[in-house]
Amino acid sequence: MTLLTGTNIVQEFNWTCPHCHHAQVVTENRFSQNFRELDISGYRDGRLGLGWRAIICANNLCRELTLSVNVQKATSGPNYTDIPVVGSTPRLVRRLIPEAASKPQPDFIPAPLREDYREACAIVDLSPKAAATLARRCLQGMIRDFCKISKRTLDLEIKALREAVDAGQAPSGVTHEAVDAIDHVRKLGNIGAHMEKDINVIVPVDAGEAGILLQLIEMLFEEWYVARHARITRLAQISMIAAEKEAARLEPAVTQMLIAPPEAEPG
Repeated sequence: MTLLTGTNIVQEFNWTCPHCHHAQVVTENRFSQNFRELDISGYRDGRLGLGWRAIICANNLCRELTLSVNVQKATSGPNYTDIPVVGSTPRLVRRLIPEAASKPQPDFIPAPLREDYREACAIVDLSPKAAATLARRCLQGMIRDFCKISKRTLDLEIKALREAVDAGQAPSGVTHEAVDAIDHVRKLGNIGAHMEKDINVIVPVDAGEAGILLQLIEMLFEEWYVARHARITRLAQISMIAAEKEAARLEPAVTQMLIAPPEAEPG
């Protein structure tokens, strides 16, 4: 993306809407951004500016606004414009709308799981530790709800899930790869060092590690709940078609029985 600082002129760029997750090319008429120096003095590092960026989604089913702001050291650019100081570290970079980058999840996923996931996504940058704790609770809830495995700790539940998969007793869609992925996350750095003790223990964790947990949850939502719902829906459709065909096959015989004249009684 190319920006002429102090104006709204940009080139087209690829972007994925955080509301509907629709990939698209953003054009000039759907994009606006600017940067202005704050009219205040006395800041210890000199001049300070506020920037903002707004994008409207091109998806007709969405058309939502995404709005982000940043606070950064400012200087003067060409034609009396205000620009950020190149190489300076922003004091703040924040997306205001939407606050969270959670993907929309279908209603057939239990509400407590969806709520924990959404809340974890909303705070992953503000508080990675709290986001990781919510994500671990969501992960444990999925194992208990979908796999019907409930143990004292998440570590014991993962071990029981692996045993169920090895024995061929796990629910359809729960694979060795999924269990391995859960176990890999459990072993990651500060997260893995404490997951086997208590999912409510808050430990040092960065946004990247918390993000890995959220990606795993999204994958399991898709491979467990969405796949199961699609499978049930397809099987129901097949059963309905079969019933309709059977009814159509029997209909001529039933009709014939209804219209056939009664046999004459012997005289």
